[in-house]
Amino acid sequence: MNYGNIKKNDIADGPGVRVSLFVSGCRHHCKGCFNAETWDFGFGQPFTDETAEEILDALKPDYIQGFTALGGEPFEPENQPVVTALMKKIREHYPDKDIWCYTGYLYDVDLIPGGRVFTDVTQEMLSYIDVLVDGEFIEAEKDISLQFRGSRNQRIIHLHQQ
Repeated sequence: MNYGNIKKNDIADGPGVRVSLFVSGCRHHCKGCFNAETWDFGFGQPFTDETAEEILDALKPDYIQGFTALGGEPFEPENQPVVTALMKKIREHYPDKDIWCYTGYLYDVDLIPGGRVFTDVTQEMLSYIDVLVDGEFIEAEKDISLQFRGSRNQRIIHLHQQ
């Protein structure tokens, strides 16, 4: 898996100050996407063990509330194994920090057994996520007054309470 960026002091993609990973690869190609360069699975640089350690180190300070995975598309089948392994490490090292994930796929349609992108690690990945923001960005439903969402169709789903 490749990634486009790591933000170590992100305040836009979840509550508090967060560490955010922007993975590469996305098949949604939403019109008006703020991060279209990440559609390409080859964009950015390879995610390595050193990248995971960099993220774990960035999460150390007490003022960091949690981690956010977005992209690109964390739930593309090619990305799920790496993102799942990273979330597992985060959960082990920082059980009190929350994990958010953004996906254009629908939780109750695409991420269930038989769903479009359901894989052998999807349920494990979901088990680490406290809050899932789902649904494609739809430019016609863009609303800048929404917190942590770009368009009205997107949902904030609390999978686990921290």
